[in-house]
Amino acid sequence: MTSPAEENRLPWASLLALSMAAFITILTEALPAALLPQMAGDLGVSQAWIGQTVTAYALGSLVATIPLVTATRSLRRRPLLMAAVLGFALANSVTALSGSFALTMAARVVAGMAAGLLWALLAGYATRLVAPQFRGRAIAVAMAGTPLALSLGVPAGGWLGLALGWRWCFGLASVLALLLWAWM
Repeated sequence: MTSPAEENRLPWASLLALSMAAFITILTEALPAALLPQMAGDLGVSQAWIGQTVTAYALGSLVATIPLVTATRSLRRRPLLMAAVLGFALANSVTALSGSFALTMAARVVAGMAAGLLWALLAGYATRLVAPQFRGRAIAVAMAGTPLALSLGVPAGGWLGLALGWRWCFGLASVLALLLWAWM
């Protein structure tokens, strides 16, 4: 049985893990925007085509979310969340290693599919971790990774892309996803 003091605490480690998942999701989505010239030059396409990698990500989310949620509704949430995080590790690794624009686009679609599944799970999972009166706070903590990715992660990725090359950015995003998976 839990004490009243325990019921009034947020499960910070779990909520911060969810926040990190949101961070990785948004970082993966928006990182190409910070790396347009580097990616375009290396993959031999225009910057406009590299911009379409964000569209491919969005299409992956759009096409996959409802079918994935429907197909997995009877499965436990934690393994699904962990599978989505592994999806980011895989897609970002393929992107980092790819020498082909077509393969990069395919990896971006897979990353979008992982995002669709993760976004469908995130808020619900956060609310299940806390007492009803703390649901709003739990969602706020879990979603805090979104503005952090946009305000810190993507600019840092752009800087890292200039300093080390764009592939290192996606490689680092893969490492972050694997560390998160181990933490979860």
